[in-house]
Parts: sequence; structure tokens; C-alpha cells
Amino acid sequence: MRLDILAALSGIFVAVQSRANGELAFRLQNSLEAACISFGSGLVVLMVFTYFHDGIKNGLRNIFRASSSGAIPRWRLFGGSLGGVVIAIQTHIVPLIGVAIYSVSVISGQTAISLLVDRLGLTGGGKRHISVRRVTAAALTVVAVVISVWDRLDAPMSSAAVVLGIISGGIIGLQRALNGQVNEHSGQSFATTLLNFITGTALLLLLFTIGLITHYSHLSPVKLTPWWMYLGGVTGVIYIAFASTVVQHLGVLTFTLFSVGGQLFGSLLFDIFLPSQGVHVGAYLVTGIFMTYIGVLANSERLGSGRRSG
Repeated sequence: MRLDILAALSGIFVAVQSRANGELAFRLQNSLEAACISFGSGLVVLMVFTYFHDGIKNGLRNIFRASSSGAIPRWRLFGGSLGGVVIAIQTHIVPLIGVAIYSVSVISGQTAISLLVDRLGLTGGGKRHISVRRVTAAALTVVAVVISVWDRLDAPMSSAAVVLGIISGGIIGLQRALNGQVNEHSGQSFATTLLNFITGTALLLLLFTIGLITHYSHLSPVKLTPWWMYLGGVTGVIYIAFASTVVQHLGVLTFTLFSVGGQLFGSLLFDIFLPSQGVHVGAYLVTGIFMTYIGVLANSERLGSGRRSG
């Protein structure tokens, strides 16, 4: 199979994860429990994979050695807990606004936070100049979010959910920056990912426990149908496997453009053929999706500078 198609498929898997987690939260009527199940199932899959993969075990050893020597500040090892926050937000808002608007808002947040990440040099490669082109691209993605929800601005719940989606995208961008620094020492992206799943699952279980104690949350009985709503954790791992493999051959720029395109296209298809309750697709949403991708293309100036050969 062509690598560009695999890159697009990896983006579709991101949309699958969003839809599955949203459905699980809706069926259980419990977003925190859904987040724990999704993240926890991904952790189980990764731990089984790690058992048969010595490279991941060595990567974990490298991380802890770097932490012990002070090469990595220990607080940075908890960057994976941010992933738990993202999934908690995702399971809460996807049932409200659908996969497509969620994807648009997340990509907008990622594009915007990338300016701050690069300006502060959080990726470990030093501070980078922020061009007018990249500021324009970030502004375009924000405008795309507004257009996407233009026909539902009068619904306070939807507007608040979109804001949370943008914040979620910003958190993802920050987490990737922290992961990039840890990857430099682990030499194995799956080792960093496993650490993310461990810390993220731990945070979600802590929040869920606090929710049970304070009666903010409740323990819902597990439902068996539809079966695909339990695929969130697995598809997250599949995306990581695709990303870590394909990007080495396509380069960061090409992979990002194809994967984001796949995510937006897949999100639109889900909201057309398998929508969450009350979600509909209109001209504003389609226009917003198109503008979001144009914004990603414009922002590719930074991605191109980090492209690998091959």
C-alpha cells in the first residue's frame, strides 16, 4: 500500500477514535468513565506489545536513566498526563458537537499553540522565528472554527464545547513538544508513548475516583453494544504505530498534510453517515473544514523545515 494512503488512513483513525470515544461517553452517560476505559484499553494493548518488544523496554530504561541523571527534568515525564486530559475533554464534547467540529477546533488549537511552542523553544531545538505567514495560518484556522459553528452560535453549550476543543488542541501541541524532548533520550517513540499512557491513565483514574467520592461522577454499567465504541484506545495505538513508521519515509510535512486531510475527511464522513445525536452537516461546517486545511497548508512552512529525507 502506498505510504501517502497510509498517512491518510492514520488521520482517519484519529476520527474513528473521536467518534468511538464520543459514542462510549453517550451510551454510558459518563464521560470520565469512558475516558478511563479508552485510555486504559490503549495502555493494555501497549503493555502486551512491550512484552514482546525489547526496544521499548530499552527505551524506558533510557528515559529513567536520563531522569535520574537530571538530563530530563522529572516533571517532564508527566507530560503524558496531558493526553488523559485531552481524552477527558474529547469524551465530554464530541457527543455535543460531533466529530467534524471537534476536529476543526482541535487543529485550530494545535496550529495556534505551535506559535508559542516554537517561540519559547519548548521542543528542545531552540527558539524559532514566527513568520507573518504562520500567524496568518493560525488566524485562518480560528476563523474556520467560527464559520464551522456559525449556525449554532446561539447555543451556549456548543460554543463552550468548541472552546474546550480549541484548548484540547493546544494541550496536544504542548504534549507533543514535551514528548519530543523525552524522545531524544528514549530513542524509541513507543517507549515515550507507553509512558504517556501510564501517566494519562493514572490521572484519569484519580479524577474518576475523586468524582465518585464527591458524587460528581458515577459508575455506569458496562454496555456491550455497539461494539465499535470500545475501539478508541486501540485506534489511538494504531495511529501512533502508523505515524512512527510512515513519517520516517514520507517526512514530517507530507505525513502531516495527508494525515490531517484524512482526519478532516473521516470526521466529515462520520458526521454524515454515523452522526452523534443532534449533529448535522451544513454548508458552514464544510466551508470551515476546507478553510482549516488551507490553514494547515499555510502553516506547513515550519513543518517543511523539519522534514526528513526519504
